[in-house]
Amino acid sequence: MRWVPRLPDTPPLPVVIWHGLGDSAYAPWLRDLKAELELTYPGMYVHLVALESRSMADRAATFVGDVNAQVARVAEQLAQVPELRHGFDAVGFSQGGQFLRAYVERFHAPVRRLITFGSQHMGITALPGCRDDDRLCEAVMQHIEQATYTDHAQTHMVVAQYFRDTRTPERFEEYVAHSRFLRDINNEGAAKNASYKEGLQRLEQFVMVRFSDDTTVRPPESAWFGAHSVPEAGQPARPVPLRESDVYVHDWLGLAALDKRGALRFHTCDGMHMQLSPACKELVFGQYVGRPRSPGRWLAMNA
Repeated sequence: MRWVPRLPDTPPLPVVIWHGLGDSAYAPWLRDLKAELELTYPGMYVHLVALESRSMADRAATFVGDVNAQVARVAEQLAQVPELRHGFDAVGFSQGGQFLRAYVERFHAPVRRLITFGSQHMGITALPGCRDDDRLCEAVMQHIEQATYTDHAQTHMVVAQYFRDTRTPERFEEYVAHSRFLRDINNEGAAKNASYKEGLQRLEQFVMVRFSDDTTVRPPESAWFGAHSVPEAGQPARPVPLRESDVYVHDWLGLAALDKRGALRFHTCDGMHMQLSPACKELVFGQYVGRPRSPGRWLAMNA
């Protein structure tokens, strides 16, 4: 017997979902998740972000493209959806969560809650692995390893655009000099963009989920805005949690202000990167999407 939560008369808030690296808006698991949400919350509108009209092309866009341009395209796409005009919750999986944060910062969309799963908010310091048969992924990662901070990689190789290299002082200097996406959305430059801080502070809640056994996002603390320290000669990098970071201490993005009013939420789901167990879905979707409702269990369609 399937449990369905008792809902108020008002329809649930719409949800926008942006998938991650190597995935597609047309993937069966995402279509199943969309159906699951719609069944659990009758009347909910669920929009899956797609950059291309075909599955393979949409997947390729997660590897190759200009992230700044992609975020702008998605902003245009969402602005044309009538169901989203009065507000929605935004759910991002892996890099899709980071890109949705950039969208919230830059376009001040009517997002109530931003929910990110395993998203590399402070970037990555090691390239993610590829499946054995994924030649596109292997070709892209090989190119990034050789030319992370070239103009071409910073405008065409998606992963390079959120690679924050803290392995040596020299590599970090390259990041500072050439990063065109991550350094901007994290307000790490000398000139701070006050509108980014304003955009994030409009959120009712910013929910960050990390995976307990994540080996794809390195460091895994990046999912909670943790990072490695800025490297110094002869000094190994050390983990810097969010509340000790410059981003938080100087409140470049408004995260400290959000935290002060209890709007930052941190959760851990058991398992590997993007392993969405029923317990994980219950923990996150059961609390943060739709409208306020009676407590109850997340609907497991296949149970």
